[in-house]
Amino acid sequence: MPTLLIVHHTPSPTLQAMFEAVLAGATNEEIEGVAVVRRAALAATAVDVLGADAVILGTPANIGYMSGALKHFLDQVFYVCLDATKKLPYAAYIHGNSDTSGALRAIESIANGMDWKRVSQPVTLTGEPTKADLEACWELGATVAAGLME
Repeated sequence: MPTLLIVHHTPSPTLQAMFEAVLAGATNEEIEGVAVVRRAALAATAVDVLGADAVILGTPANIGYMSGALKHFLDQVFYVCLDATKKLPYAAYIHGNSDTSGALRAIESIANGMDWKRVSQPVTLTGEPTKADLEACWELGATVAAGLME
């Protein structure tokens, strides 16, 4: 069974809402035969990535960058997973108080260095999420999970 791994750092109510929307999309009843594994960024390991067929990364934008927790995760898995996960499908969602561009740029830079393949436009938002923002998160989860259906 294909596995979708969601690695997230969820320190705020807004990120919790985004994470729950991504998870709801990924576990939608129309998506069959896909296991969804969720890990906090500080608990996720290279074993999780090596067992995944796609990854969704979720993070706040902290001082213009991804969270330290997500960066730590990516640092820990980079060399272990580098050759084994080429072309791994990935997507990302990011929340910031004023700007998400630096966090997105960092994630894309690392993913490109690992030769991962972005399969959905990132969801980036600032401020309080609207209904449309949360729907975009749901779509992100559903799109990545549906891409794994056999």
